[in-house]
Amino acid sequence: MQHLRRSHERGRADHGWLDARHTFSFADYHDPAHMGFRSLRVINEDRVQPGAGFPTHGHRDMEIVTWILDGALKHEDSMGNGSIIRPGEAQYMSAGHGVQHSEFNASKSELVHLLQIWILPAKAGEAPRYDQRDFTNALERGAFVPIATPDGRDGSIAIRQDVSLLAARLDGAREFEHALLPGRHAWVQVARGSVEVAGKRLEQGDALAVSAEAKLVFANARQAEVLLFDLA
Repeated sequence: MQHLRRSHERGRADHGWLDARHTFSFADYHDPAHMGFRSLRVINEDRVQPGAGFPTHGHRDMEIVTWILDGALKHEDSMGNGSIIRPGEAQYMSAGHGVQHSEFNASKSELVHLLQIWILPAKAGEAPRYDQRDFTNALERGAFVPIATPDGRDGSIAIRQDVSLLAARLDGAREFEHALLPGRHAWVQVARGSVEVAGKRLEQGDALAVSAEAKLVFANARQAEVLLFDLA
C-alpha cells in the first residue's frame, strides 16, 4: 500500500522571516487526513531569513531531529548546549519532561534551509538529552546512512522510539533497495533533487508512505537528497 504526498499539497506558513512547508498538521495548518504517520508527527521544511529565528520556547515528550540543507543554524538550550549545525550534520534533542531552547539563522547574510522532524517518544517523562553528529563523510559514499536509530547502530544517534532514520545523497541510474520487515512501514521524504521510489517519480518536497510491502527500490536519482524513515 502506498500514499503519495506531493510537495504542493503541504501546508504553508509565510511569516516574512520564516517560510515553512508542513507535511503534517502543525500550528495553524490543520488537515485531519495528515496528522502524522505512525510515530512520525512533524516534518517541517523551513527557510529562515538571515539573523532571524525562533526565540526561547519549550517542548516536552518529543524526539526532535534537525537536518540542515543549506546555511547554518545556531542552537542553545536549557541543558547548557550551544552549537552551530551545518549541512551533513544531524542535531537531536529529546525534550523529555521539558526543555527550553532557541534556534536562529547563524548568518547575517545567507538563508538557512532545514528540515525539522518530530517523532513521538516510546515513553513520556524521560530526562532531556542532546546529541549532534557529522555524517558528511558517510554521505559521500552515495548510499543510505543510518542517522538516528533505536540502538545507535553504525555510529547513528540513539533515539527513544522504534524508528530508524536514514539519509542518502544519490545521483545516477544505480538502484538501491531497502527491505521492510513484516509489520514495518516507511516514509520517504525527498529533501532536494528527484528520484524514482517504488516506480514513482518524486521531486523535491514530495513524500511517499509505504505499508505492507517487502522492499523499496530507489533508482534514477538526479542530485537527490533523501530521508527514509523505517517505522514500527
